[in-house]
Amino acid sequence: MSHPDFYDAVPKISLYDPLAEFLGATEGGILQYGYFDAVRLAGHSCPTVASAYWATCKALAALYPGAMPVRGDIRVEFNQGSASGVTGVIANVVSMLTGAMSDNGFKGIGGRFDRRKRLLFAVEMPGEMRFTRLDTNQAVSVAAYLQLVPASPQLPELMSSCMSGTATVEETAEFRRLWQERVRSILMDYRDDPEVFVVMPG
Repeated sequence: MSHPDFYDAVPKISLYDPLAEFLGATEGGILQYGYFDAVRLAGHSCPTVASAYWATCKALAALYPGAMPVRGDIRVEFNQGSASGVTGVIANVVSMLTGAMSDNGFKGIGGRFDRRKRLLFAVEMPGEMRFTRLDTNQAVSVAAYLQLVPASPQLPELMSSCMSGTATVEETAEFRRLWQERVRSILMDYRDDPEVFVVMPG
């Protein structure tokens, strides 16, 4: 499956999932996800999908310093409703990585492994997203300021031409290249910029 090379260069995240271990899905219950998994889930690669993936990785690294995050034992809250803006797109990526689900999640087995009511929306809080470890109640808030990552000034015009069907083959290729170049920049050049990806206690 052909895709831009930088997808594979973005750091992956490994998590321990006790349900995966219990049912023998993976040895030791270890699951690994990469950026291309987020792309396949969303069906596209864009700044929103990129920021959702990396913001979640940053939040989990802060919650589990020096340890493997426990998938399914994390609550995630959003200050926006699920249908507001790109919140739903972000939530899908967050859910894949953390195992947190809303009311339609896995109900568990014998009182264990319940994934429901761990993905919450329209919660009054200061940040955009809050991740909470359910074993310790430790929480971190995370926000992504993608406006600090520059985009090519050619993108708006090229996108307009592509949307209207008037773009040439060369213009279409250039639009796609520049679009993915900004995604690459977010994940490769700015991923450790504390002004772009902001992680705060609570």
